[in-house]
Amino acid sequence: MAGAIIENMSTKKLCIVGVILLIFQVIAFLVGGLIAPKPTRAMPHIAAKCVDIRKNHHKTKWFMPLDPNQCESIANLEDAEGKMIRASDIVFAAHIPLFNNSMTPWFQFMLVILQFDIVFKMDNPIEDGAIVTLDVSLGYRNSSKDDWTLMAHSVEARKLKCNFTASKTYENEGRHYECDLLPLMEIGTVAHKYYLINMRLPVSEKKKVNLGIGAIKDVTFVSIHQNGGFTKVWFAMKTFLTPSIVIIMVWYWRRITKMTRPPVLLEKAIFAVGISMTFINIPVEWFSIGFNWSWMLLFGDIRQGLFYAMLLSFWIIFCGEHMMDQTERNRISAYWKQIGPVVFGSLCLFVFDMCERGVQLTNPFYSIWATEVGSELAMAFIIVAGICACLYFLFLCFMVFRVFKNISGKRMSLPAMSKARKLHYEGLIFRFKFLMLVTLTCAAVTVIFFITSQVSEGHLMLGDHTVEMSSAFFTGIYGMWNLYVFAIMFLYAPSHKHYDDSSSNGDIVLSSTEEHQLTTTITHADGPTEIYRLTGKEAQE
Repeated sequence: MAGAIIENMSTKKLCIVGVILLIFQVIAFLVGGLIAPKPTRAMPHIAAKCVDIRKNHHKTKWFMPLDPNQCESIANLEDAEGKMIRASDIVFAAHIPLFNNSMTPWFQFMLVILQFDIVFKMDNPIEDGAIVTLDVSLGYRNSSKDDWTLMAHSVEARKLKCNFTASKTYENEGRHYECDLLPLMEIGTVAHKYYLINMRLPVSEKKKVNLGIGAIKDVTFVSIHQNGGFTKVWFAMKTFLTPSIVIIMVWYWRRITKMTRPPVLLEKAIFAVGISMTFINIPVEWFSIGFNWSWMLLFGDIRQGLFYAMLLSFWIIFCGEHMMDQTERNRISAYWKQIGPVVFGSLCLFVFDMCERGVQLTNPFYSIWATEVGSELAMAFIIVAGICACLYFLFLCFMVFRVFKNISGKRMSLPAMSKARKLHYEGLIFRFKFLMLVTLTCAAVTVIFFITSQVSEGHLMLGDHTVEMSSAFFTGIYGMWNLYVFAIMFLYAPSHKHYDDSSSNGDIVLSSTEEHQLTTTITHADGPTEIYRLTGKEAQE
């Protein structure tokens, strides 16, 4: 009967395949490190302080910095007090990008954060728990001759988190607070060339709006977008990898369907991983260049979540199906206790994402981090998700350890067999253990690179070349999972090689009804079987 390719491929050929995959893995890291620029770019924009002398502020009017016809600006807010200009009449305006530049759909998304420059004054300090209310509008246009079009408008509240390191005395007046950055807005597509932000800080003593927020000197809008060069490299990788995974997936399933028995659970799980990898690979992002699809960020999160949920479930099934002493196998219901938490956690992440980016589809200024309750809930959710991820990794290590122990015990308890047969099984056991260690290594590398990229995002000099570490992380890990899925489907596809009914020396004779189950593949659809059955000379021994 036929086993899997990993069981029947010679060690030499298997090493060649491993070296080829390793070369492609190195290339994936080098593409991001040497070719692609940094994944994102941040641009600060110090807001111009325009004066709105109209009595009716509700009628839309756009204030553009550095244009005397559209912005009567003042140098600082202290001048406003001398000119009897109310705080509600001041509009903080910022043009994105900087003048003489333009935005492009290759930037993919745009995130804007706020940085307040607040000075300390004894008669106007920042109160504990101060809330700043923002009346903000976002406009766009595609030509300098066009009029600005309103894209979004909202009144949002953000909690100020500022720290004053010196003592609060008159001697320290004029020194600056150290304030945390505040999220302002996020859009999932950059479909227009120019954007304009107009923001007011309305003051109302009656409604207790913007009281106790200190003496604001300046406001800086920091826009963050994906680098166009990185986007092109990323799209090229997805376009190149998509057909390779589709081809190996079709080839794998054709081999499965040609077998006389129906596919077993492990084979179905491998195919499902291939489908999820294909789903995340398909470069639908190309359409975002020509269409204003603001939901692309949310769609990308959903695709990534489905892949990781499927991958985590596959690892549980993969280990469980190789547990020789397990009474129930080849049934998805046997793994509901392990897969259930994975599905539940994935649904929670989906709900969390919908609460953030789902709402941003209609209101880009919304942020779950804006309120104290939302911020604490989001932080708690992230902490719990991190703890669950660590617990899952430990549980996976425990399952791998059990499989290794189980196989080792079976090997020690096997009856005496021929030297050739022993070497055959030793090779199968070694290959399975090596594949499991590669799986754990892939998971660990992903976690390690993610943590290090958050702690230090920069570049490394190698001679005359600059290696962008963050870009190498994104392309390398993305390539690693594609190569892993490719290798799993290739190595676990049914082999064309068959065992003879009798060996040349008569050591092993397997009848047609005594099918041979190899160490790394479940070949029976009706539950567990013994590792092998012996007849003939070895059975007599």
